[in-house]
Amino acid sequence: MTPVDLHDFAWMRRALYTAVVADVLDSLALRDQVVGVELRLVSGSGPLAGRAKTTLWQDLESADPRPYDLELKAVDECHTDDVLIAAAGGSMRSGVWGELLSTAVRNRGCAGAIVDGAVRDVAKMHEMGFTVFARGTCPRDSLHRQRVTAVDVPVEIGGVRICPGDLVLADLDGIVVVPRAVERDALARAWEKVTAENRTRDEILAGTKAADVFRKYGVL
Repeated sequence: MTPVDLHDFAWMRRALYTAVVADVLDSLALRDQVVGVELRLVSGSGPLAGRAKTTLWQDLESADPRPYDLELKAVDECHTDDVLIAAAGGSMRSGVWGELLSTAVRNRGCAGAIVDGAVRDVAKMHEMGFTVFARGTCPRDSLHRQRVTAVDVPVEIGGVRICPGDLVLADLDGIVVVPRAVERDALARAWEKVTAENRTRDEILAGTKAADVFRKYGVL
């Protein structure tokens, strides 16, 4: 199989896309690795690829005794090519992510954020080119409304379990999570499939019938 550099996230963003990775995971009997809720691209341009830095959120019914405590811990612990995951259970109660947090994690090399909830400061985040996928937007501050309860723990978004360090890819088609146990095999197979798809496209453009090309390469 094609050699894969698991540290070359620039290559992953340039060469791979979620649909082909999802196909490969299907072939490995991992058929439920695509996030099953719509998290749309709200800022930046994507695609996004990196290691999951997970945060678990909850709604509050009373004043937060330690505002922003754990979310700032998560932000300050981010590393290059991390993807900040905010598992907020789809809550739209407040914008849990915004410009200043984006600025802080980007300075630490973070590739982007995926928020199962609402974000704010979208124009500012878009202006700075920081890639964020989210359920939607809300201008309210998270103070005394929502807070991080845990960092670097397994979380779930849209039926998909995301563990710290899992490979996460996101683009306009959606979000796919690659478990660490299969990532090398999955990425090698994905690159081989991309190569076959490129050949398929070239031959169709040259006039070969789609059915004939499918019989030749087995991809569609």
